[in-house]
Amino acid sequence: MRHNKKFNHLSRTASHRSAMLSNMANSLIEHKRITTTLPKAKALRVYLEPLVTKSKENTTHSRRVVFSKLQNKHAVAELFSNIADKVGDRPGGYLRILKIGRRQGDDAMMAIIEFVDFNEDRTKIAKKSDSVKKTRRSRRGGKKKSEATATEAAKVEETDNSDVQAEAEK
Repeated sequence: MRHNKKFNHLSRTASHRSAMLSNMANSLIEHKRITTTLPKAKALRVYLEPLVTKSKENTTHSRRVVFSKLQNKHAVAELFSNIADKVGDRPGGYLRILKIGRRQGDDAMMAIIEFVDFNEDRTKIAKKSDSVKKTRRSRRGGKKKSEATATEAAKVEETDNSDVQAEAEK
């Protein structure tokens, strides 16, 4: 029976798979973004997100648990210092996978996997969209309702002012 054996084996032995995921995790921590195949990116997300959650709690035990998976003290130091500071308030979902199409040689589906809080381009776009609030009004009306009512109110005021001036002249 295959109880609790749901993860992708990636056509590798267990030792090869764990070494590959460890190396990919070290590269991702160092560079903050890597390009790989889509199944490897999905497997890496399952492998690395619990380690990032562990890094939020900076204790000797959590450092040793993360080091047992990564086997790289520089990656562990980076994870517990810079990355844990940025994702400290986030409840989960530390990694983003972006599909980028198929590879020329073997038609494998490729993807970019990156840390969510380290992509400056997307954070700039998010800040701009937060400052400008969008509305869900249709474009059929031509003018917005507030603009239309403002122009009508201005016309009414002009006519009232002209009536008052005409009476004052008499």
